[in-house]
Amino acid sequence: KLDGKANLHGWAWIFLIEGLITVVVAAFAFWYMYDYPSTATFLTPDEREFVIERLKHDSTDLATHYDRKFVFQALKDWKCWMMVFVYMGILIPVYAFSLFIPTIINELGYKASTAQLLSTPPYIAGCFFTVLVGIYSDKLKLRGPFVLGCATVAIAGYSVLYATPQGHPGVSYAGTVIAACGTFPSIAVVLAWAGGNAGGDVKRGVALAMTIGIANLGGVCSSFIYRTKDAPRFHIGHGTVIGCLLLAVVLTCAAMVTYSRLNKQKEVQCRREGIDHSHAPKFREMADASPLFRYTI
Repeated sequence: KLDGKANLHGWAWIFLIEGLITVVVAAFAFWYMYDYPSTATFLTPDEREFVIERLKHDSTDLATHYDRKFVFQALKDWKCWMMVFVYMGILIPVYAFSLFIPTIINELGYKASTAQLLSTPPYIAGCFFTVLVGIYSDKLKLRGPFVLGCATVAIAGYSVLYATPQGHPGVSYAGTVIAACGTFPSIAVVLAWAGGNAGGDVKRGVALAMTIGIANLGGVCSSFIYRTKDAPRFHIGHGTVIGCLLLAVVLTCAAMVTYSRLNKQKEVQCRREGIDHSHAPKFREMADASPLFRYTI
């Protein structure tokens, strides 16, 4: 109904309204969101103390204040950059979904509202497995193995899409569901992994900003590899996505080996030098380089 109003197309109005809502909410959030549990007035004193102590235990009492050196700790840490490219290898397949699903549904012969309805099952499946994988990843305190497993499932799904000949849209549709079950759960796990293995509040914040901000450029890549002239098989797009997922697998394996090796080195150092949690204040500004910090595998 807004199409043509103020010389704007209907789709432009959608972006404008959604963008304005975001800006307004962000303006209120700046003033009403609390910086840290110690300033959260909705918590009772006992609750505030409990939350702060849990955070201290979780972070081995690392620094929570701002200092520019913590920013550079993240920017200079190659492990943070490795997480950026793991996440990018996962995000490119995610962004690709919206580019080829309409083609597959059209091949199934459905139009309008029915076609819209059929676009939801892959996302529902992805949502279900995102919650399931997140729960078990937290329970087992593992990230890398879940990223590996999910990426392998995603590769299987995109391989089905790549190998299915034209005229078998049902098989291709099944491939999208399989791919969704692998790609979407990986997003939350990789972000938790990147943030959890960056010690200290500021370094963690910068590491997450790097991971999310830079890796989201993968969306640009997706729009170029899924070309209209390659429809409906999109061999170049699917092949590139499989390559990105393989990159994520390789880097995840490298990360798991690296974190395991560093944890063993820290355990040896702590035993050799008699370091325990009573020495935590001494290493407060060392971020995850602290001998008391342990990386999540």
